Amino acid sequence: MADPTPIQRIVGDFAPKIAELTDDVLFGDVWERPELSPRDRSLITIAALIMGGNTEQLPGHLQRGITNGLTRDEIAEVLTHLAFYAGWPKSLSAVTVARSVLEREES
Repeated sequence: MADPTPIQRIVGDFAPKIAELTDDVLFGDVWERPELSPRDRSLITIAALIMGGNTEQLPGHLQRGITNGLTRDEIAEVLTHLAFYAGWPKSLSAVTVARSVLEREES
């Protein structure tokens, strides 16, 4: 049996259909579409999460973004840019999350 995916570990026992749709449709189809690169999808997703104040989902997508080629400087620039569009509190909350993720990645 394959190792559980991140979403299966998080919600699979409580909401298995959400885990299935996330794995099969979101990551199995939408993220694989060739019209945008994985790097661009990561940048868009990180920006959308910051805009919505959804910092709980941010660590996994920051890690995915790094895997997809985003640099620390680019992530910091997204946070700075969005401070003016998403709002200062949302951006500062995201900075705290990003700093933690990036420090773990760099150690």
